[in-house]
Amino acid sequence: MRNVAPWVLAAAAGVLQALSLAWPGNGQPQWWMQVLSLAVLAGLLPRAATWKRAAALGWVFAAAWLVGTFWWLFISMHVYGGLAAPLAALAVLLLAGFLALFYALASALFAAAARGRAWRDGALFAGLWLGAELLRGTLFTGFPWGAGGYAHVDGPLAALAPWVGVYGMSAAAAWLACLVSQLARGPARGSWRYWLAVLASAGLLAACNVQTAAQVPQAGAGPKLTVALLQGNIPQDEKFEGGTGIPIALGWYGQALRETDAQLVVAPETAIPLLPPQLPEGYFDALRGAFAQGDRAALVGIPLGSFETGYTNSTLGFAPGAPAYRYDKHHLVPFGEFIPPLFKWFTRMMNIPLGDFNRGDVGPPSFAWAGQRLAPNICYEDLFGEELGARFRDPATAPTIFVNLSNIAWFGDSIAIDQHLQISRLRALEFRRPMIRATNTGATAIIDRFGRVTHLLQRHTRGVLLGEVEGGSGMTPFAHWVSRFGLWPLWLLSMAAVVAAWRGRRARPQP
Repeated sequence: MRNVAPWVLAAAAGVLQALSLAWPGNGQPQWWMQVLSLAVLAGLLPRAATWKRAAALGWVFAAAWLVGTFWWLFISMHVYGGLAAPLAALAVLLLAGFLALFYALASALFAAAARGRAWRDGALFAGLWLGAELLRGTLFTGFPWGAGGYAHVDGPLAALAPWVGVYGMSAAAAWLACLVSQLARGPARGSWRYWLAVLASAGLLAACNVQTAAQVPQAGAGPKLTVALLQGNIPQDEKFEGGTGIPIALGWYGQALRETDAQLVVAPETAIPLLPPQLPEGYFDALRGAFAQGDRAALVGIPLGSFETGYTNSTLGFAPGAPAYRYDKHHLVPFGEFIPPLFKWFTRMMNIPLGDFNRGDVGPPSFAWAGQRLAPNICYEDLFGEELGARFRDPATAPTIFVNLSNIAWFGDSIAIDQHLQISRLRALEFRRPMIRATNTGATAIIDRFGRVTHLLQRHTRGVLLGEVEGGSGMTPFAHWVSRFGLWPLWLLSMAAVVAAWRGRRARPQP
């Protein structure tokens, strides 16, 4: 049993890490659970007999965490894609297993270099964990869904978001986890250096809490904007069907766009599920004409392009007295919007409208309307704060409001909806910009610039969410440095930890 216990603990802690991101039932993040679950792993690694065993423990933890985080990919592949259940389950396991290799590497390096010194080991673990998170978020287009920092959107570390972003929050949480793990070690409890590190960490948490509590709303950018966010709730297996979903979408969204009385009306990703030339005669002209005059504007999700020029997942903006605005999605979903090399055999096995879409530009102009600069992002593009940050290179043209248009009906009524809402909330915290979300099935919401959900439409219902939103102004430190340097400052911090681990690889951990 002794030999089995560490593996069971690592797997159980990984599952808790996944649950901390959005607790089933209420969808709320549990920041303390994220720290404690990671502390279990941090405590297991120095006790591993070899670096290989430590790597294996880190892999088990991360694989369990990632499977527990994005298990809902199974729904898209099996329920809607028609892929056989065993193959769909295997695909999720293989993806999680591959991404877990980054954390296995971090675990091996930590176990090899840890010396039982609170400050050094805490910094080392935080830096190595940061490197693993960055690798997962950037390599092969990146898939950072479920990064540890998202569990802290309501916790004390949320105060760090406008300074270091979600990856920096993940590193801070790893530092805390390492200190907590050392409570179980007698030598650490008797060390004044350890308690000094604990006091410093407690001071950091207290300062974050005070800063959050003392937060005074600053003047927003421009007048408040009244918005109407449309949620069609069209089942994914009907959405692109000519006899069911397409007529419903054209009818309901067309009517809501024409008749909803708000300054800005937003319809979600591919709300109009046909290319403009495929639409019924006069439909597109009537849609554009509804916003040709008056005091209303719209952002509408629609595919664009042709066989000759290629296709894009796009958003069109209509406003009185202005040419049509166009935003093309840049960060495409593997297998859904582009097919990675050597994987066409896999996509042929699924009944999903797949294709190789063209990419839009990073940091495109915003949609100007009613004194606001609206920056659309589509689907999971709000997962990549460094790409949204590119729009802040010129403060004079920086967005005042983010607009997310999504369709995650692919994942059914799963925890993916809650996880995506927390992701959008953290982007609002990083940039001090509100995020309004129009989705097909949820979560359609208005999030203020402090990451608070002020309006929320019940998921899996058809309706219109009405509310007001106040734009944000100024530049957060995170927006300032990420717009100029991308993630390189964090990469340098992580590489410094790797160098420290390499230099200390021959040192034996203290008992």
